[in-house]
Amino acid sequence: MADAVYTTEAISSGGGRDGRVRTDDGMIDQELKMPPGLGGPGGATNPEQLFAAAYATCFHGALRLVAGKKGVTVPDDATVSATVSLEPDDTSFHVAAVLVANLPGLGEYEANDLVKAAHQVCPYSKATRGNVDVTLKVTN
Repeated sequence: MADAVYTTEAISSGGGRDGRVRTDDGMIDQELKMPPGLGGPGGATNPEQLFAAAYATCFHGALRLVAGKKGVTVPDDATVSATVSLEPDDTSFHVAAVLVANLPGLGEYEANDLVKAAHQVCPYSKATRGNVDVTLKVTN
């Protein structure tokens, strides 16, 4: 990571999914609980929620980056949602994600083009490519 432009660290303690996660700067310091869907009590965040928040935010930034390079204005009220699921597989579970970009005022072709381009440059999309089933959707 000698050429990294930004590095951070998160530390999990107390039992993983039933514990705590904290970043090195303390900006995130969260209790974690298994969600009811996995047999837990809920009442606190979980890794899938944290990943969904991070992916939605990163993808939204990538969307605005590619739009700017193409000379397209993304409306201020545009949103990106990430739905992250755990799905059973042969050994335990795998992660799947659905990204929905709401781009009011943009035409269908232009919006789809931006979302596809964002998926090529988003660091989270790059990290998950070939490992996570990602579905892209666009709404206006």
